[in-house]
Amino acid sequence: MRGKEDPNSLVTLHHQAPSTTNEAQNTKHQAHVLNPHFLALDNVSFDVKQGDAIGIIGRNGAGKSTLLKILSRVTAPTSGEVKIKGRVASLLEVGTGFHPDLSGRENIFLNGTILGMKRDEIQRKFDEIVAFAEIEQFIDTPVKRYSSGMYVRLAFAVAAHLEPEILIVDEVLAVGDAAFQKKCLGKMGEVGREGRTVLFVSHNLNAIKVFCRQCICLQRGVVASIGPTSSVIDTYVTASSSSLYHRWQGHHKENPYLNLDQISISNSKSSSCNLFITDELELKIFLHAKQEVLGVAYEITVYSADDVAAFSSFSNAVTLKKGSAIVKCFIPPNILNNGRYRISVGISKNFTDFIVKLDDALFIDLLSNTSELGWQGEWMGVVRPKLVWDI
Repeated sequence: MRGKEDPNSLVTLHHQAPSTTNEAQNTKHQAHVLNPHFLALDNVSFDVKQGDAIGIIGRNGAGKSTLLKILSRVTAPTSGEVKIKGRVASLLEVGTGFHPDLSGRENIFLNGTILGMKRDEIQRKFDEIVAFAEIEQFIDTPVKRYSSGMYVRLAFAVAAHLEPEILIVDEVLAVGDAAFQKKCLGKMGEVGREGRTVLFVSHNLNAIKVFCRQCICLQRGVVASIGPTSSVIDTYVTASSSSLYHRWQGHHKENPYLNLDQISISNSKSSSCNLFITDELELKIFLHAKQEVLGVAYEITVYSADDVAAFSSFSNAVTLKKGSAIVKCFIPPNILNNGRYRISVGISKNFTDFIVKLDDALFIDLLSNTSELGWQGEWMGVVRPKLVWDI
């Protein structure tokens, strides 16, 4: 991953580790099984050059936040070294870097001083920071009385406007509303165009894909892949598909009518393939009826990442015969826009009494190859139907 150190690199993370032969890897795996202790990051090494926008992805617990804490010098590595050239501004967790008893105004100056800026430099940026955060009315209120969204708005505004050479942002932006998240991504793009460096952790793969040219994927504390963003995301989604697209499996409490065994979703190519908007999606419900049940209806509701219901669909009420059954629901192509979606699944008697209700049955990420349609702009909204045009 990392050879000779590049003198042009602003961030260098290097971990000296023994050679990893197959035998060593097997021994290490056995040690992990026998020993409950594990390394949050293990043999992670990479360089970041000036002006790079680097995305960092991975499942929960992969080590992303730990990595950013080490790069921000909040946490020291137990081995290896981190070399950073330039001022670093980081936004890691709600509450990090602010004194709760100080006002928003006082915290802006406090943060700027920590970054090594002079008072007149901070003063020049002050009005711009407050306007961006949209908290003019509360700027002299102690931040301990801020909501989490207000806190994040001010913290990001300070981190992005005080002109650090390196900006580090964690998934904390997810606390803000959708409009503010978009505003933040636009600001990070502006920071990148000014030649400054950005490291961005997010579960929003589309934001990573649009904003970051390079990407690092962490898996259980190690670098699973590193390189161009599209390639790394494709590898990550494919590797995660067995858990991401077949998330729900047989842990719902039993009821007198049926046992729900599994719910899965796949596209027209394969259940383990990336999902594209232009594909038809097939949702399957595997169940075993303990008795014959009259008037059984099935429903799904698809929610966007900000919990907006994109659409719902209901089946007819039918008789569920005793024994095993597979219920299929086909979602036609060209319906949903890029993004992450939550799918709830319900089974009811006569549309009123729910036998099963799973609000978090499945989570899916939809990525499309927009170049196939010749459009390189931004797709707006939750749905993106393919309409008929007569020109």
